[in-house]
Order: sequence, then structure tokens, then C-alpha cells
Amino acid sequence: MALTILSFLFFTGLVAFLTWRITRQDDHDSTGGYFLAGRSLTFPLIAGSLLLTNLSTEQLVGLNGDAFTDGLCVMVWEVVSVISLVMMAWFFLPRFLKSGVATVPEYLEIRFDHQTQVITNIIFLLAYVGILLPIILYTGAQGMIGVMDVKMLLGSLPETFNIETDTFALWLIVWLVGIVGSIYALFGGLRTVAVSDTLNGIGLLVGGMMITFFALSHLGGDGGVSAGIDRLAEEQQGRFNSLGGPDSSVPYDTVFSGIFLLTLFYWTTNQQIIQRTFGASSLAEGQKGVLLTGALKLLGPIYLVLPGMIAYSLYKGQGIESVTAYGRLVSDVLPDSLTGFFAAAMVGAILSSFNSALNSSCTLFSLGYYKAILKPDATEHEVVRSGKIFGWVVAVSAMSIAPALAKTESIFGYLQKMNGMYFIPIFAVVLVGMLTKRVPPLAAKVGLLGGIAAIAIGYFVPPVVELLAAIHTFHFLGLVFLSLVALMLIIGAIKPRETEFIQEDVKAVDMTPWKHATLGGVVLILAVIAIYALFADFSVLAPAAEG
Repeated sequence: MALTILSFLFFTGLVAFLTWRITRQDDHDSTGGYFLAGRSLTFPLIAGSLLLTNLSTEQLVGLNGDAFTDGLCVMVWEVVSVISLVMMAWFFLPRFLKSGVATVPEYLEIRFDHQTQVITNIIFLLAYVGILLPIILYTGAQGMIGVMDVKMLLGSLPETFNIETDTFALWLIVWLVGIVGSIYALFGGLRTVAVSDTLNGIGLLVGGMMITFFALSHLGGDGGVSAGIDRLAEEQQGRFNSLGGPDSSVPYDTVFSGIFLLTLFYWTTNQQIIQRTFGASSLAEGQKGVLLTGALKLLGPIYLVLPGMIAYSLYKGQGIESVTAYGRLVSDVLPDSLTGFFAAAMVGAILSSFNSALNSSCTLFSLGYYKAILKPDATEHEVVRSGKIFGWVVAVSAMSIAPALAKTESIFGYLQKMNGMYFIPIFAVVLVGMLTKRVPPLAAKVGLLGGIAAIAIGYFVPPVVELLAAIHTFHFLGLVFLSLVALMLIIGAIKPRETEFIQEDVKAVDMTPWKHATLGGVVLILAVIAIYALFADFSVLAPAAEG
């Protein structure tokens, strides 16, 4: 255990030291330097930061937990995301960079009006504080408790305070990680987050692959990895299917409705994710970074799905819950000498997602409210300071909410369901705004507020919930999206803008596209199709066809 703790501290400290060395001369006082990294990010930093911001413990713990329950079909969240990243590189990123914006709401202000920007800011901030940040901290704490055997380390300390060990461990890890993450995000700015993300990303990819290797070796016993693969394929033949059955968390037909829409929003419009692409030094660097992320996402199932399936073979029938399966697997199969390294990589993943969401929250508040509404004449220093103060308020709120998620059954499913409340309306408004020139600000407001209201009613009003019981949640989200788009187009036809919207190039960065962007995107899309075809078992379609 001493070796585990020492190696954990060493690797965590190494990333912190290297991040400080690389970014110590950066501009952390101006809004451009603090919120957009001075528009200096190149494709390796963009890809590394995008990947690790996405790759946090809500995936390591949550997605592997879903794989424990449903099998290979949950890879949809990783593989289909590749198509969304291609769409980002081809269509969305050029339009964002052309406008020189720092936030998605800022783009909507340019396309529609200031009120649309304010509404979108409020939606993002409420979602990050109430949904995203607490989930990041909760899943991170659950993963750490399993990997580091925190309950054993605490010994009888919780009893001293008359608190259950599980509860004490959860609160302790949540607050430790939250405080460290806040220091990274609030004192360093976007480039510090991007650099630490990239360094941690290397460790997490290596660590994630190691878990799969050791888990297969453990499963295979004396026969090693090859025997583990054979046993996994034999025992879970029916679960190695890229198409989810009707009873799975991701039925095959939902791929084409809510799931695809959620991944599209996530990779093209979600401020927490795409803010680092706004800091790209040029359109070409941004496109290369986004497409490289897509290529790396193709490897995601190896460390985000297979470990959960291996855990099923090892622990089925033992009363293991899906949310704890991954932590238990890591604790059982990883050699003590590497446990500290992997724990450090997991902390890096937690910090990455937490940092990014917190940094984005500060950006949205400082540029969207403080500078735009509260104090238009504020200096650069005052704007940055307002973001840091607001960030600490957000961080403390998230750290207080996170432990309450312990009663949630499927944390990854809960995340996707709740994300839909704001993903779908915002994406619909952004897409219509980019594809049309006459749709007015009124349509955008109706789309945002009406969309959130419709989804909330469908989620929480009992009579409506019962009425929609036969419709899968993701199909419901798809229907809401289509309805919002149609409604906004109708409003645009009845009461169009007086003049066509013309997007101006503010010359923020070089807008010359990467010459291989089209070819790279096509190759990635073909790879997605090939993966699905390779693992598709169409027998799951039979029950639906008969019914």
C-alpha cells in the first residue's frame, strides 16, 4: 500500500510540475489569454484536451458499468461520436472560428440577439452546476474508492466522527478532488487545463489499455490474454453485439434518433467540450485536432467497454453493482506496483473534466454576464477576477451536491437523460441558426424555452410520463428535436428577419482549411460503419419485426 501511495503522489506531482513549467509564462490576466489560451492551441493539445475532457470517470465507471449490464452495444456512445466529430470539423468549427467567438451563447448573440445569448448562458450554467460537475465528482470518487481501497486507508477514522465509512470516503474524495481541480482551472486558465489534460491523457490511455490487458490475463488464468479472449467470446457470445436489443439501455433504433443527436450536440455545441477548439491557432489546426480526436475515439471500446464485459464474466451472480464493477476489477487485476500510477491517471481524468466544465462556467459568466450586463466597462483584470470568484462558488456547490447522487442506479444513463434537457434545444437552435438566414430571434427563444419545457414535462409530469411510456427516452428526444426545428422554420416563414443574416469573418484566425480534412473525415466514417458491420448480430431485430 505504501508503494501505491508513493507512486500515486509521484505521478500526480509530475503532471502538476510539468504543467507549471510549460505554462508559467502564459498570459493569465487577459480574457483572451485566460479563456481562450491566446488562440495558440495546436492540434496535439486540442486533441489531447478534447479526449481527456470527455474521457473522465463518468465514462470509465459509468460506461463500463453499462457494459457490465448490457454488453458491447453501449459502445455506441464512443463509436457514433466519431461521426459527430467529423461534422464538427467540416461544418460547425469553420462557422464558430469565423465569428471569433469565445462561447456558444456569444455565437447565438451574433446570429440572433442578446436575449438569446442570455437565455443560453443561464441554461448552460444551471446544467453544469446541477448536473455535470456533481456527476464528474461523484463518479470520480466512486472510482478512486475502489482503486485505492480508500475505506481501508481510512481505518477507524469515520467511526471517530460517527459517520458511515462509505459516506465519509465519498465526501472526502469529492472535496479533495474538487479543491485540487478548482486550483488548476481557476488559477491557470484554458491553456493550463489543455496542457494538463494532454499529459494526463497519455497516462490514462496507457492505464486504460493496461486494465484491459491485465483483466483479460486474469480471466484467462494460466492461459494468459489469449485464453481470456477465448473465454470472453465463448461466455458472452450473445453480448458481443454492436446492436442493442429492445431491452438494453441503447436499443438499436435509438442510434438514429436521440443518441445521435446527443453526440452531435456534445461534440459540436457543448461549451465545456468545444471551448478548446475556439482557442485553435488556425482552422487547419482545429480541424486536425478534432479529427485526431475522432481517430482516438475508435479505440474507446477497448478500455471503456471491454473491462465492463470482463467484469461480468468474473463477478456475475456475486451481487456486484454496475457502478462499482470497474473499481472492483481494477483493484483485483492491477499489480500493486501500477495501482498508484493508474489512480493518478484516474485523478487526472476527473480533474480534466472538472477543470473544463468549471473553466467553461467561468467563461460563460464572465463574458456573458459580468462583462455584457453587470459591468460593461470592466477592465480585463476585473473580468478574469469575476470568473475566478464565480468559479469557487460553482465548485463548492458542485462538491455539496455530488454525494447525493449515491442513490442513482445508472449514473451514465442518468447523465445522458438529464443532458437531453438542454442538449436538444440548444443544438436545434444552433443548427437552424447556421442553416438559415431569415429565422428570427423569436424562433430561437421559443426553441430554447419551449424545448426545455417540453422535455421536462415528458420527464417529470406523471400523466405525460405514462402517456410516453411506450416511447424510448431517446426517441422522445428525437421527436422533440424535429418538432423544435419545424416550429422555428414555421416562425421564420411567418415572421422572418427583415434582412438576411450574413456571417462576417472577423479575422480572429487563419481560416484556410486543412487540405486533408475531407479525406480524413470520410475515412473515419467508413471505419465506424466497418466496426458496426463487424459486430452486428441482426437477430435482435427479430422480436421487433414479429411484434
